[in-house]
Amino acid sequence: MAPRPITLFTGQWADLPFEEVARLAGEWGFDGLEIACWGDHLDPVRAAEDDDYVQDRLDILKRNGLKVFAIANHLTGQAVCDDPIDERHRGILSDEVWGDGDPEGVRGRAAEVMKATARAAARLGVKTVTGFTGSAIWKTVAMFPPVPDGMIDAGYQDFADRWNPIMDVFDEVGVRFALEVHPSEIAYDYWTAKRTLEAMADRESFGLNFDPSHFIWQDLDPVMFLQDFAGKIFHVHVKESIRQLNGRNGRLGSHLAWADPRRGWDFVTAGHGHVQWEPIFRTLNAIGYEGPTSIEWEDAGMDRLIGAPQALALVKQLAQISPPAAAFDAAFSSR
Repeated sequence: MAPRPITLFTGQWADLPFEEVARLAGEWGFDGLEIACWGDHLDPVRAAEDDDYVQDRLDILKRNGLKVFAIANHLTGQAVCDDPIDERHRGILSDEVWGDGDPEGVRGRAAEVMKATARAAARLGVKTVTGFTGSAIWKTVAMFPPVPDGMIDAGYQDFADRWNPIMDVFDEVGVRFALEVHPSEIAYDYWTAKRTLEAMADRESFGLNFDPSHFIWQDLDPVMFLQDFAGKIFHVHVKESIRQLNGRNGRLGSHLAWADPRRGWDFVTAGHGHVQWEPIFRTLNAIGYEGPTSIEWEDAGMDRLIGAPQALALVKQLAQISPPAAAFDAAFSSR
């Protein structure tokens, strides 16, 4: 099995110029980047149309010994299905997508940018876009006031109606979409991931971005998830979380800021939390996953210039776990 490329997801680095992030990643020894479509890292609309712009991004990568293995558009994707659309979205969307803030207009413009993101990926030579879809029904997650079944059914139908036309463009250009299973998305745990794939009629180009940090605080088994959704694991994030449930701290976070010790869980640098990485990497081997392992650094209690290289060292060590050329018990044969 060929070594999987180790990449850095640039989403949490978008306050820095793209050239600076590429320089850091190259110096640290990453194989490439998962480029975020915000900050100055990648404008998907421009990349879908401008040859010189695409070449400029590729030239920056080449100068730093990097390749691009995926691009990410979580922020715009979030607005495709979300209800409500409100001030939170104004903070993450471009002026062009936000427009006058009319919710349906925002959703429609976000969908068009996601189509452009597929075209941009193809022009960069990338086969996978990671991101979010948003959800019209995340607001009902507490199931109170009582939620009619029809409201949940309508939410999944709304998702399929909005994302199938986007996926038509992905199919046209030969690119896949990997939804990150994540709170606030249409798929946030095991059963909602299953229903989401069913809502898309198991469409071949629509799959999942595996990120175990979102499973740990929900008490989901990341290995079981990989085993059961093996054929739909299009991309992998290496991101860590830690449980801090002590009788006072609640699992839902209590509307407290990241790194607040009163939170019931938090994101930490890979290797510093409760994700069991070795069985995950052994399972990735078993299911034949050959795509990137992309480090998504999120840790409000550690400097990223320290955390990212630490996570890279962890993944390089885990990457040494690979199947041997011959079965260990072959030595027992008498022939």
